[in-house]
Amino acid sequence: MGKVKLSNIKAYGHHGCLQEEAIIGSDYRVDLEVVADLTKASQSDNLLDTVDYVHLNRIVKEEMKIRAKLLEHVAKRIVDRVFSELAMVEEIKISVSKINPPIGGDVEMVSINLQRIR
Repeated sequence: MGKVKLSNIKAYGHHGCLQEEAIIGSDYRVDLEVVADLTKASQSDNLLDTVDYVHLNRIVKEEMKIRAKLLEHVAKRIVDRVFSELAMVEEIKISVSKINPPIGGDVEMVSINLQRIR
């Protein structure tokens, strides 16, 4: 087994329950970690034998463009797509964070975390 991690993926999106968030948008951070059997890739040196982090990044970027009220919903869509498109992935951990959330306080970011096993 092994892990592939993507840290601090930056995205811009229009997520949130407030109408202003839908109009103005905000900056987001996504951290993603997947578990897969990387034994074959470590021996073959072949991209087809591993989890392609370019593919993971593309899924995150595409899903972050689709508006949602809740970060939990966006995270679940990302998890669902990873499991659907990358058969090697056995487990996923994801954190989706809204930078400078409009909550009336000095808060750097709010985050949700999901972990799923196939």
